[in-house]
Formats: sequence, structure tokens, C-alpha cells
Amino acid sequence: MQMMTTHEMSRLAGVSIRTLQYYDKIGLLHPTGYTDAGYRLYDDADLERLQHILLFRELEFPLKDIRKIMESPDFDRSKALEQQIALLKLKKEHLEHLINFAVGIKISGVKNMDFSVFDRSKLDEYAEQAKAAWGNSPQYKEFEEKTKGRSKKEDQLLADQCMLIFREFGEIRDEDPASDKAQALVTKLQKFFTEHFYHCTDEILSGLGKLYSGGGDFTKNIDQYGGEGTAVFVDQAIRIYCKSSI
Repeated sequence: MQMMTTHEMSRLAGVSIRTLQYYDKIGLLHPTGYTDAGYRLYDDADLERLQHILLFRELEFPLKDIRKIMESPDFDRSKALEQQIALLKLKKEHLEHLINFAVGIKISGVKNMDFSVFDRSKLDEYAEQAKAAWGNSPQYKEFEEKTKGRSKKEDQLLADQCMLIFREFGEIRDEDPASDKAQALVTKLQKFFTEHFYHCTDEILSGLGKLYSGGGDFTKNIDQYGGEGTAVFVDQAIRIYCKSSI
């Protein structure tokens, strides 16, 4: 088995020596061995692990999440690579739309341009689902089973149906989130996810609520459909729903 020094690993992977030293320090990538003088030595398995790390980083996963994913006893390298490829394709598609958007501005100006190209919700949503996949959770296995074979048109239809639920939330966002109407919509949302994606437990539902109101694209997209404040209202209604279920 041929071993590589830190310098060789750095040159082969295109990362700095300092990065490799930092990954070792935080427990993300330990070298297989050391020279008599105490210098790090890496093998092919280390290189493969580094490749996964770099792909996760390219997809903007935090280092702490990458470590958690890769240390899971159920981590499937082949499945992870498939999901990474799918995410990268989505990212490529998103960038291509942005390029076309920029070219359109250059040619025609901004007045008639479609600003939906800045919508990253599909990419972000898929990333969250992929995180569950790399943990090999039962929810992801169910998600994979229910979504395989779906066409893009069917996926878009489900996305539209989900957004219609958020629009219903928006129509009552000025009311009490504990009201019967709001709580009925939470039940509807939970059943929707369970029917079309994975068994949406109260714990998962609670996490989704926090995600919706946490800012960023999820909040922006929900508020776009339901009106400003809808995402926070949904989270409040979910919190009340989950507490009442305890």
C-alpha cells in the first residue's frame, strides 16, 4: 500500500496543507499513520474520505454536519456519492439559469426578467433530504421508496400542493395560531408529508417548523405564497400542535 505525505495529499486533492492539518485537528480526517519523524501519512482510503468531504463542502455543508454524517455507522459511501451527484446537478442547473438571467439583463434590461431564477428552495430542500439520507434514517428510506419513479411534473405538482397549504395558513395568519383552523392546517400539512414523502412524526414536524421560520429561502418562499409572516405563523401553530400531542 502506497502512502502519501501531507504535501502529496495536498497536491493531489488540491487543498492546502493547512486545511489537512485542520481536518486532522477537528477529527474529520485523521492520517492513517506517521513517519518516524512524526509527519502525517495518508492512504487511498483517506483520499476517498477527503473526496467526500470536499464534495460535501462544495455543497455548503458545515464541517460539523459532515463529520456527523461520515461517522454514522450506517454511512453508505455509494449512496452518498449518488446523492452528491444529484445535488451537484441541481446546483449546475441553478447556475445555468443565473447565467441566462445575467445574459438576458445584458441584452434586454431588467424590466421583463423573471427573478424566480434566484429561488434556491428546490436545491435547499433537496439538501435537507439528502442529509437524512446519509444518516440512513427510516424516514429517508421511506422517502426514497415513495419518490422513486416520480416525474418532474409530478414533483412540481406536489410542490404546488404543499405551497397551497401554506397559502391557506397565510389567509389566517392574523388569527390565533392555536385556533381550530390553524391546528387543522397543521394536521393537514403533517398528513401531506406522511402521504407523499415520509412518516412525519411530531418531532420531525417540529424541526420543519423551526426550518420554515429560521430565515433564508424557506421563509422567503413560504411568505411569498402566504404573505409576510406566514412562515413564523406556521412555526407557531406547529409548536402548539406538538405540545398538545405530548
